[in-house]
Amino acid sequence: MSSKYLILLVLAVVDARYHPEAPEPRNLPPINPLEYTAEYWFNEAQAALQKRSQRDSGQNVARNLVMFLGDGMSVPTMAAARTLKGQNEGRTGEEEELFFESFPGIGLVKTYCVNQQIADSACTATAYLCGVKNNYGTTGVTAAVARRDCNASNIEANRVQSIAEWALAEGKDVGIVTTTRVTHASPSGAYAKTANRNWENDAQVLADSQDPEVCADIAQQLINMNPGKQFKVILGGGRQEFIPHNITDEEGEPGLRTDNRNLIEEWQQDKTDRNLSHAYVWNKDQLKSQFESPPEYLLGLFEGSHMHYHLEANPDTEPTLEEMTEIAIRMLSRNEKGFFLFVEGGRIDHAHHANYVHLALDETLELDKAVGKATDMLSEDDSLIVVTADHSHVMAFNGYSARGNSIYGLSSQTDSDRMPYMTISYTNGPGARKQVNGVRDDITKESNFGELRWRAHVDAPRNSETHGGDDVAIFARGPHYRLFSGLYEQSQIPHLMAYAGCIGPGLHAEGCNGANTVHVTAILIVITTAVKFLFL
Repeated sequence: MSSKYLILLVLAVVDARYHPEAPEPRNLPPINPLEYTAEYWFNEAQAALQKRSQRDSGQNVARNLVMFLGDGMSVPTMAAARTLKGQNEGRTGEEEELFFESFPGIGLVKTYCVNQQIADSACTATAYLCGVKNNYGTTGVTAAVARRDCNASNIEANRVQSIAEWALAEGKDVGIVTTTRVTHASPSGAYAKTANRNWENDAQVLADSQDPEVCADIAQQLINMNPGKQFKVILGGGRQEFIPHNITDEEGEPGLRTDNRNLIEEWQQDKTDRNLSHAYVWNKDQLKSQFESPPEYLLGLFEGSHMHYHLEANPDTEPTLEEMTEIAIRMLSRNEKGFFLFVEGGRIDHAHHANYVHLALDETLELDKAVGKATDMLSEDDSLIVVTADHSHVMAFNGYSARGNSIYGLSSQTDSDRMPYMTISYTNGPGARKQVNGVRDDITKESNFGELRWRAHVDAPRNSETHGGDDVAIFARGPHYRLFSGLYEQSQIPHLMAYAGCIGPGLHAEGCNGANTVHVTAILIVITTAVKFLFL
C-alpha cells in the first residue's frame, strides 16, 4: 500500500472514530416527510420569527454579523471553563463568568438532525448556517440527500444557501476562521454542498467510489466555486487538503490530493488574474505582517491538518484564535456595507472526544478571548455577535466538592468503596479502567495522574467519547439580541441573524426599510408549501 493511501486510511479511521456512521433505524416512529424539504424548516423559522419580532423593540440594524461557534461546548463545559478561568487568576473560580456569558441575550437550542437524535457537526452546521435541518454527515443539502448520495446532492432543490451567501448577495464581505481544517464540517457549512462531510479532498471522494468531477470535494468548492471563492478571509488549518500527494508543504507534510492540483496556487492565480491584492500565509509571523496593511483577500493555512491545541502549540509559529479573529475583523470592517464572520473554536470537540479535559477547557477559554477581542473592536450599536455551540458532549461535572476545589482535581468525596474520583469525568469514551471484584482502581496511583493528557475514568469504554443530545446555550449582543431568548430549533439561528442584518429570505427588522419586509422568496416558500398541503 502506498504512503498516500495509508495516510488517507489513517485519517478516515480517526474521523470515523469521532463521528461513526449513523445506525439504521429499527421499529421507530416515522419522520414527518416534510422535514426532508428546505421549505419546512424555512417556514418553521419564519413563523417563530414572526412571533418573536412582536416582542422585539430594537430599531438598529446589524451592519456586521459575527457568529462564534464552540464546537462541542456544552453547558457543563462552560461551567467548568468559567471555574478554571477564575482559578487561573487565583480565585475560587465558581463566581467567575466567561466574557460572553455577560451578553444580554441568552437562550437554549435543540440540536438533533432529521435522522439522528444526537447530532454531528455537519448536520448542525447546515442548521445554524443554512437555516435547514438535514441528515447526519451531510452539509449544505436538505434531508432528501442521504449520506454519500452524490447525485442527489447535485439536484438544485436539495441544495441550500448559507447566511454567508445571503450576506454576499447584499454586498457584504465574508470570512471564516477556525482552529480545525478550513474544510472541516463546521466551517464548510458556510460554503459547501456535499453528501459526505469527509469529502475534504478528491481522494476521499474517490475512496467512496464517487466521481470528484461530478461531486466536487470540499477544498475545491472553497477555492474555485461560489460562495467560497468570494470569501475575503480564510484562516485555519488543513494545508494537506489543498496540495498534491507528491509535494510537501512548508513544514514537510505531504498533500492528500490525487488530481495533481495545487489549490493554494489556484487561489493565488485567481486573485492575480482579477487584479486583487492578496496574501497566502502559513505561520504567525506572516499573519502578523498583514495587520497594518492587510490585502483584499487573505488565505492562512497554519497546519497540515487541524491546528494544535493552544496548550501544545508553538506560540512563535502558530497564531491564536484571538489573533486570527482580530485580523479578520480588521479586514472585513473596511466594507461600508458590513460583513458576516464565522469563528470556530473547533478543538474543544476533539479534546472532549479524547477525554483530555485540560485541553477542552483551555480551548473554551481561547474562544472566550476571541469573543472579547471582537467586542472590543465592534460597536454594540451596529454589530450583532452570537456565541453558541453545535452540540454537547458527555462530560460530567459531578460530586460534592468544597468551594474552590481544583476543577481538574479529585472530588472532595470518594465513592462507596472509598476510591477517589474526579470532579470532571465522562460517561463514555477512552479512559475506562477494569474493576477488580467490582472495585475501581485508585487513579491517583497512576504514573501520569494529573498530566495534560491524563484521562479521567469513564463508565462505558469506547475508543472515542461521544457527543451528547442535550440542548446547547446561545448568547447574543447587539441589535435585536432579544430575539435569541427562549428555546428553539437550531435552524432558526441564521434566520434570526438575517432578520437583524437585513439579509436573506424572510422577515427583516423594521429598521431595514422602515417596516417589516417579506422577501418574494419567503412568499414563494409559503405558497409552495401551501400547495403541497392541498395535495397531501
